[in-house]
Formats: sequence, structure tokens, C-alpha cells
Amino acid sequence: MSQDDGKEHIVAVRKNDDGDLIAFQTSSGRQLDYVEALNDAKAGKLAHVDVFHKYGRDILRSEPDGIKENNLDNLPEF
Repeated sequence: MSQDDGKEHIVAVRKNDDGDLIAFQTSSGRQLDYVEALNDAKAGKLAHVDVFHKYGRDILRSEPDGIKENNLDNLPEF
């Protein structure tokens, strides 16, 4: 595993009834709504996630590493 420089990482997610990600829990226990997580990711505070622009908005996703188990959609729910 790479060095994260003390950055938090996402360990659990919350989804809405449609299965869309709406909130995240970090390794330190913080709970972030989608916008807070986007802002933290843009500021470089979260490890192993990327922000990209698609469908006219910013989207949070796991860094592509070939491991399905650590994809945001596959993390446990809180």
C-alpha cells in the first residue's frame, strides 16, 4: 500500500434509494455529505479518490487500481 501522507480515506458510504452515493465516512470517523467529500478531495485531504467532471458536474470516484473491493460503490454502508 502506498504512503498516504496522513490523509484520511473513505471507509464506508451511504446511498439513497436509487443506489447513488450521498455521504461518506472517513478513516477518522468523520461523516461527510457528497459536497463536503468533493471539497476535501479537491483540496487533497482524502487519499485514493479522484474528482472528475462529467455530466456537467464534479463526480467523486475511487482511484482506478484494478481492485473492485475498494471501489466506493463496494464499500460497506453506514
